[in-house]
Amino acid sequence: MKRPDPVQVVKQRRDAALEALVAAVPYIGFLGIRFDRRGDELTAVLPYRDDLIGNPMLPALHGGVTAAFLETTAIVELAWSTRWDEIEQGGADIQLEDRTPRLPKTIDLTVDYLRSGLPRDAYARARVVRSGRRYASVQVEGWQDNRDRMFAQATGHFLMPTREG
Repeated sequence: MKRPDPVQVVKQRRDAALEALVAAVPYIGFLGIRFDRRGDELTAVLPYRDDLIGNPMLPALHGGVTAAFLETTAIVELAWSTRWDEIEQGGADIQLEDRTPRLPKTIDLTVDYLRSGLPRDAYARARVVRSGRRYASVQVEGWQDNRDRMFAQATGHFLMPTREG
């Protein structure tokens, strides 16, 4: 019987897998999005910067930045959740030979802008509604100061990557 991996090994394996997913999308770095991981749960964080403002008169976060933030959260959550069992077993090969993880491709994304995004950090969590071999559906909630007061939400449908790449 195989002994369970020490906690530190499991944590390092999870962190490395998440880092590989995030590093695969340069736009994540451009926006400054990071992901806080607690076990299998991810919370996306969009740190506030002045250049993310779309309407300086309000001021309000740019709608395109908000949509990109929610879409990115959905893709990373979907890739993360579909590989969780492999990551936990230590056999996750989330990378191709060229070191790029296989990520879902967006089919469509509907964003509901519920209120203006204020000039402060934003947070998002995604929930996989359905995930099959070829198709997945994800819902995302975005908030700032109070999780019960969303400023945006999204529903997306994604084409899942094939095992061959």
